[in-house]
Amino acid sequence: MTSVTTRDACGELEMANGDFVRQLLDRVGDKWTVLVVANLKQGPRRYSGLQQILPGISQRMLTLTLRQLGQDGLITRTAYGEVPPRVEYTLTPLGQSFLGIATSLVEWASAHSAEITRNRAQASDDRD
Repeated sequence: MTSVTTRDACGELEMANGDFVRQLLDRVGDKWTVLVVANLKQGPRRYSGLQQILPGISQRMLTLTLRQLGQDGLITRTAYGEVPPRVEYTLTPLGQSFLGIATSLVEWASAHSAEITRNRAQASDDRD
């Protein structure tokens, strides 16, 4: 398979496999992906622990996000042969390499939430 360098795949950036890059950015740019990865910073977590620290995520969406992160190799799922069964999710080295980016996005959003809320309110008032 030949990789093609395109300029229009991602704006003015020259890159091989532009379609793949866009697909991957869709995946890792998803809010739940960023929040799951950022919340695995402290180490392994169980499914229920992730559900508790991610208010608003549905069981279906958490399951889907964890499955996709596993398919991409950003996390591992470890099932322990205990009663009751215990499953933990951990960042892989690839996931660790994305952790700084995910954490930075969460910190940026938190630091600028008041300003963005004001801007949204102003934009809404301008439309009225």
